[in-house]
Amino acid sequence: MNQLIKKADILVEALPYIRTFAGKTFVIKYGGKAMTQEELKEGFAEDVVLLKYVGLNPVIVHGGGPQIDHFLSRLGIQPTFKRGVRVTDPATMEVVEMVLGATINKSIVTLLNQHGAKAVGLTGKDGNLILSKPFSAKAWAHGLTQEDHGSSDEDYGLVGEVEKIDPHVLIKLQQDHFIPVIAPIGVDRKGRTHNINADLVAGAIAASLRAEKLLVLSDVKGIRDADGHHLSTVSRKDVERMVKKGIIREGMLPKVRACLTGIESGVHKAHIIDGRVPHAILLEIFTDKGIGTEIVA
Repeated sequence: MNQLIKKADILVEALPYIRTFAGKTFVIKYGGKAMTQEELKEGFAEDVVLLKYVGLNPVIVHGGGPQIDHFLSRLGIQPTFKRGVRVTDPATMEVVEMVLGATINKSIVTLLNQHGAKAVGLTGKDGNLILSKPFSAKAWAHGLTQEDHGSSDEDYGLVGEVEKIDPHVLIKLQQDHFIPVIAPIGVDRKGRTHNINADLVAGAIAASLRAEKLLVLSDVKGIRDADGHHLSTVSRKDVERMVKKGIIREGMLPKVRACLTGIESGVHKAHIIDGRVPHAILLEIFTDKGIGTEIVA
């Protein structure tokens, strides 16, 4: 009986959040261990489908770095990175588009559909969703100077950044009760395909949809301060200060840049959460304490 009461308490705790967020858009960047471990993949799908059934509108943006490396290795292509960015020559771009736009994207769509959703897979090419431009090293780390982060004329190949998002296809899919699943591939004004960091795409998508929340799944608990203490809530200005001081660096930089992009464009809150925790999305959205770091304006 006590276990049943605890379950009821959980539902009661979630009720005000369900009521508040009904009809709102939640952009979820899906990546890390949550994409590779079967139990976590199942939990992710259950969480997303539950969000849809209780009236929220989830939009998924996914990465796929380890899977890309695996396919490149099978083809005898050596991955190359500069400052944490995958240098993308034409041969690598073919693999990236195949793995992200086909293999991974459709596996996520299938998994969501198997759990009772209506999911549709997209890349940035569909419906002119993502207009891209060539990557600039200067802009890679939000808040850093060019001298801090290297020359902007380094050759990264077909790596891109988001120039513009046209959300019309996403809005139409939401109106028809579909869950969009987006691979971070864009196309520029000359028709060239670009490989774009999935965190940055998620931030731009959240901004374009004026999402209620942006959730970034990672393999860490969230943001830590200079002493290594986990921060449950942090302001936009504090995040920018921590970036400039080098407290936030390396792999966390594109995640916080995505969060800042969203917040600066009207996203109410952004969250960096540990996707290795089972049902991390539900715990962050529907419980009083949450489990990650929320960034507020």
